[in-house]
Amino acid sequence: MSLVSRAAVASRLPRPLIKICLRSALILVLGLFVTAGVAVAQRTSARPVARMIASGAIPPAAPSPVRARVVSNMSREMVATPVASAPAASARNVGGLERRAFELINAQRSARGQQPLVWDPELARLARSHSENMAQSDFFNHNQPGGMTMVERARAQGVRGWKALGENIAYNQGYDDPAAFVAERWMVSYKHRENLLNSRWTRSAVGVAIAPDGRVFFTQVFIQP
Repeated sequence: MSLVSRAAVASRLPRPLIKICLRSALILVLGLFVTAGVAVAQRTSARPVARMIASGAIPPAAPSPVRARVVSNMSREMVATPVASAPAASARNVGGLERRAFELINAQRSARGQQPLVWDPELARLARSHSENMAQSDFFNHNQPGGMTMVERARAQGVRGWKALGENIAYNQGYDDPAAFVAERWMVSYKHRENLLNSRWTRSAVGVAIAPDGRVFFTQVFIQP
C-alpha cells in the first residue's frame, strides 16, 4: 500500500480508534525497553562462583597425576561449623584463611574418628606456591601451564621421602567466608572428601592466594611419609 493510500485510509478512521492505536503502540515500545533493561541488569549482576579439582594418591614414581575434575553448582548456604572467626579475604590475611580451612578439615576428620592432620611448613610453602601461580597466571589445574606436574613441583621444592602425595585445589569468589565454604564443598564432593578423610595421610597444609579479580585460590597438599 502506498503512502497516499495509507494516509487516505487513516483519514477515514474515527479519531477515538486512532488514539487507541497510538496508545497501544506506545505501551508496546515502553514494554520492550523495560524488558531489555532487565536483561542487561541480570547480565551485569555479581554472582558467587566456585570450582574444584581433586587429585588422589600419587606414588613418587608416577609420571603424572591422575586427575578427577569436579565442577559443582554452588549455593550460598554455609554448613561448616566455624572453629574461629573468619578472616577477611585479603592479601594480608592469607595465613588466617589457610589455618581456618585446615582446622575445619581437621574438625571433620575428628568427627569421623580419623586422626587430625599435622601442619607441615614445607607442604605449606608448596601449596601456597601453587595457589599463587594459579592466581597470578590465571589457570586452574594441578599441572602448571609449562607442563610441570604435582610430583615435579614437590621435587623441585625439595619435598622428598614420601610414599604418596595428594592434592585438592579450588577457588571461589563472592563468599563471606571463603575458607569455610571451600571446606564444606570439598566434604560434599566424593574425590575431595576421599583425600580429606584418608587415613594414609598424616601431614598436610593449605596454601591460599588471591587473584587481582578477587578469586580466592586454595591448594591443600597431603603426604604419606
